[in-house]
Amino acid sequence: MTTIIEREGNGYVSFCPELDSASQGDTVQEARENLREALELFFETAAPTEIQQRFHDEIYITRLEIAVE
Repeated sequence: MTTIIEREGNGYVSFCPELDSASQGDTVQEARENLREALELFFETAAPTEIQQRFHDEIYITRLEIAVE
């Protein structure tokens, strides 16, 4: 799973775009582990149809250069 982690205020937010799921933590590692726990719980409890509906199998992460005048 893809994980995007960014600083937000005094902590970090972690995001998994494949399942549109997020978590948070005080450190990068904590945000990552909290997202892992949330995803594991989701897979343990969600019906197969819910997993299939939420799963995005084509995720592209790239950087853009933007000219600002």
